[in-house]
Amino acid sequence: MPKRDEGALAQRATYKAFHMVSTRWADNDQYGHINNAKFYEFVDSAVNAHLLIANALDESIGLVVDSGCRYTSSLKFPDVIEVGIKVDKIGTSSVSYGFAVFKRSADVPAAIGHFVHVYVDAETRRPKPLPAKLKAVVENLRAG
Repeated sequence: MPKRDEGALAQRATYKAFHMVSTRWADNDQYGHINNAKFYEFVDSAVNAHLLIANALDESIGLVVDSGCRYTSSLKFPDVIEVGIKVDKIGTSSVSYGFAVFKRSADVPAAIGHFVHVYVDAETRRPKPLPAKLKAVVENLRAG
């Protein structure tokens, strides 16, 4: 697998959409910061919210088949965060997303990473070509 360009991921202008997330007291762990697993929840919610708002998930569902995250600093409740998302690659039935998690108004992300959705038929769970509406929405998120 080719090494991802982590430097490009860190640039706020690289991301095509941002979704704001209010952290909760329960997001903090015993070490006083937001647990690393919560970052994946924030990102998954941001991507799916973007697709749902665009009404692009009516024919198939996305299953995460690959993901990775690098943490550069910690966040804690009551931080408000912004999740930046972009699309790095569009396949026949898959979309590779890049993400960055920023404390609101910060220029440097607290986490950067990627994940891949394979879109499948809701009944059979077998990969299927991206529906036209979904493809159009993710094309608009394509990184420059």
